[in-house]
Amino acid sequence: MADANSPPSLDILVRDSGGFTIWDGPPFSNGEPRAKLDKISCSTTKFSDDGSKLMVIGSDSRISIYNSRNLVEIRILQVPNVLAASISPCGNYVQTFQKFSSPQDKNVVLWKIETSESVYQVFQKNMSKATWPSIRFSSDEAVAARLATNEVQFFDPADFSKGIVHRLRVPGIAAFELSKAPGSYVAVFVPESKGMPANVQIFSSAKELQSQSVARKSFFRCSSVQLNWSYDSTGLLIVVQSDVDKTNQSYYGETKLNYLTTDATYEGLVPLRKEGPVHDVQWSYSGKEFAVVYGFMPAMATIFDRKCNPLLELGTGPYNTVRWNPKGKFICLAGFGNLPGDMAFWDYLEKKKLAATKAELSVTSEWSPDGRYFMTATTAPRLQVDNGIKIFHHNGSLYFKRMFDKLYQVDWKPESPDKFGDIAELSKSVDSLKLEDTAKQGQGSKSAKPQPKAAASNTSQQKPAAYRPPHAKAAATVQAELFGVNPAGELSKNALKNKKKREKQREKKAADGASGS
Repeated sequence: MADANSPPSLDILVRDSGGFTIWDGPPFSNGEPRAKLDKISCSTTKFSDDGSKLMVIGSDSRISIYNSRNLVEIRILQVPNVLAASISPCGNYVQTFQKFSSPQDKNVVLWKIETSESVYQVFQKNMSKATWPSIRFSSDEAVAARLATNEVQFFDPADFSKGIVHRLRVPGIAAFELSKAPGSYVAVFVPESKGMPANVQIFSSAKELQSQSVARKSFFRCSSVQLNWSYDSTGLLIVVQSDVDKTNQSYYGETKLNYLTTDATYEGLVPLRKEGPVHDVQWSYSGKEFAVVYGFMPAMATIFDRKCNPLLELGTGPYNTVRWNPKGKFICLAGFGNLPGDMAFWDYLEKKKLAATKAELSVTSEWSPDGRYFMTATTAPRLQVDNGIKIFHHNGSLYFKRMFDKLYQVDWKPESPDKFGDIAELSKSVDSLKLEDTAKQGQGSKSAKPQPKAAASNTSQQKPAAYRPPHAKAAATVQAELFGVNPAGELSKNALKNKKKREKQREKKAADGASGS
């Protein structure tokens, strides 16, 4: 029986043309993953954000809910004509979107997983990124809200039978985003209208504190926004996008990065050092820093603190993606999509670059919950060929690779990073292994020295070593660090025989030279 204090296992969900299964995560025994669940046919799967539940949608309008800990099916919902479904962050609710025949049909239904009962129903004409899921929860499910015409409607997550408990009136609202945990704030976006600039405002989620916004920022030339809350709900990054670039430097329009804080200590643009689009932004798990990839290619990457002061420049390169590992120590910069797949791994705490490698044609990428592995995947329907999974160590070395005829989805099972030990423990063990290998190689080179006479004659002209390509050297080093294998290959019998002949000839020449003198 596992120790209650031991960290949870790393599990990987893999969905291909035959259905989905769950793999044991790394480190793999014998270098291969073990399936923990027989493959089950389905069309869509999704973990709850806390990893406690797994929602599986079958092709027959059947929605199954699994307990992620033991992979036992705990609930079945039969929802006719279901088009989409979403599971709440803590796995307490599932909401479904169904085809409708008339506006009287309440086609969005919220189900309580524990009882399989419908607790709220509403009509929604269509789905978009701004309107689905229809009811949104904060990460701790303490707050639930829904976007409606000119307002945000709030519910009591403990009792949806109360209906709408209060409303936040925002004329012209087009999108909103609840803060994570605690869900004490809501950010709202109002687009440009009749010559008035677009704006983003932050309000309190509590009814008694919604009389005025706690922060506000207006923008001209704004078609849409991306709202990115910090994990501690104190800062909001706003990627403002315009469909038209008035400088004619980009076909894709222009983007700006703005930053708002809930305590009103900062309100304005993030000072980026290079012109061009904002490719990606991500908060650290602590919420104390954020990373930005920006500018025309080669793009630049910078880490800022909560006051928008630059802390670390990560250089330039063909990058459009940044992934910050959950423990806050390592960062991966990558160029995916229409870029060739370059990846650079950084140690943020030591302020140094660890390695550079490639993962061509990657569609998805994410760190493991313990922060020690980085997984990339090439999936359909985005790419129909070369589908597969790659898992890298935190230092950029390739750990595992598997190809598929068709791969549709790969996800780590979510877990809280706090359940895992510090990544520094792994780094220390790897460093000690390197030191031991270096010491052993040094001792071996001393014992392998020839006799003094022969050495004196050979130091003047040493035969160059055979060429080894860089990737072969790197592979041997990684193998030595991970598995304790000696990276130096053993010589064949013929090579040993020839080596002995050459040594005897050198000794004979040295002896003849000494007698002649």
